Amino acid sequence: MNPSPRRGPRPLNLHLMLGAARGMAALTMPLPGLPSASPSWNSGWPRSKAGQQEAARIAQSLASLAPPGTNAFRAAVLRRLWREDAALLGGIAAYRRHPHTRSLPDPPVLWSEGSARLLDFGGTGRPVLFVPSLINRAYVLDLDEGASLMRFLAANGLRPLLLDWGWPGPAERRFNLTDHIAGRLERALMAAPSGLVLAGYCMGGLLALAAALRRPDRVGALALLATPWDFSSDPQSHGLARVLPGLEPMMEHAGALGVDTLQSLFAMLDPYGIPQKFRAFARLDPASPRARRFVALEDWLNDGIPLAAPVARETIGGWYGHNTPARGEWAVAGKPVNPGDWRGPAFLAIPARDRIVPPGSALPLAAAIPDATVHIAQAGHIGMVAGQGAEAALWRPMLEWLRGL
Repeated sequence: MNPSPRRGPRPLNLHLMLGAARGMAALTMPLPGLPSASPSWNSGWPRSKAGQQEAARIAQSLASLAPPGTNAFRAAVLRRLWREDAALLGGIAAYRRHPHTRSLPDPPVLWSEGSARLLDFGGTGRPVLFVPSLINRAYVLDLDEGASLMRFLAANGLRPLLLDWGWPGPAERRFNLTDHIAGRLERALMAAPSGLVLAGYCMGGLLALAAALRRPDRVGALALLATPWDFSSDPQSHGLARVLPGLEPMMEHAGALGVDTLQSLFAMLDPYGIPQKFRAFARLDPASPRARRFVALEDWLNDGIPLAAPVARETIGGWYGHNTPARGEWAVAGKPVNPGDWRGPAFLAIPARDRIVPPGSALPLAAAIPDATVHIAQAGHIGMVAGQGAEAALWRPMLEWLRGL
């Protein structure tokens, strides 16, 4: 049994409401060509594009059972809702009682400062320093037995290093991106062997790019994995930026955005995705490798890190709100971050099914870097690095590129 009960999926109340909302749309939202099943419920319902599509899908699948708008149709929808809700609760319960716990030991620490550590996975080959996001734990790249990009590379003749940002303390909650990049990350580079490959994942890719441009004397090659650049390509970017003023009281008090707040913001990028995946998990054999990988990834997702308020303002307001990277307006310690200035080898892995960093956001970065090697991975944002198909989607293609340097 688990030593402590799981808290996820976080925040639970939000996910339960979203799970119910996807079906309620079939009852409450007017559909093209179909009368509303319950007109009195329509007032104030958010008519988002995703909601309209989901409502139409459910209504059309039920239309063969009874004419839309009739009591029989409404009863069919309610029966479907009950089954969907029961499956969601069953999946969450199965996840919470699953016996898996992460047991991989941490490798030796090569360098540390404040909450940050540089973990050394060993090996005598080319060093590759990985920079993860500031809002999720670094161990997504060292997730579980058979699910660790770090240990895969170490077993194949490289020397992977992982920068673990750690939990932000009082000092880190005052950091902005310059403090992280021109401070912590550059000092980690100085502690590592020179001429290394600097690899960044997601938000960490932007941090790695900026650090490589600042210190080409320490970085021999650059690998950017699911890294955003043009935020205007994501229609939800401005919506995320618009919520920032409402988060200011919380950030003023705590000095950071809390984990549950961040989880809520990301949940709204795909409001029906989390309930759907827990319904699917309920159908899995709990002893199967697929179920274990699901639990390991969910445990990591629910083990997030607060985001320092200055970083939140710079990323949500600047990146998402004003698209500062693609517009050439993002600078670190006064130096503009221009990907066209990178002159070394570069590898960009872009997940084809990424909903967090859509390909339209990542591809302009690949186009801006001279002679970049672009790999389109047939996976999602997280699946590319730690999913069941990660070895084929990313690990081996990246290994071949590294061996060819």
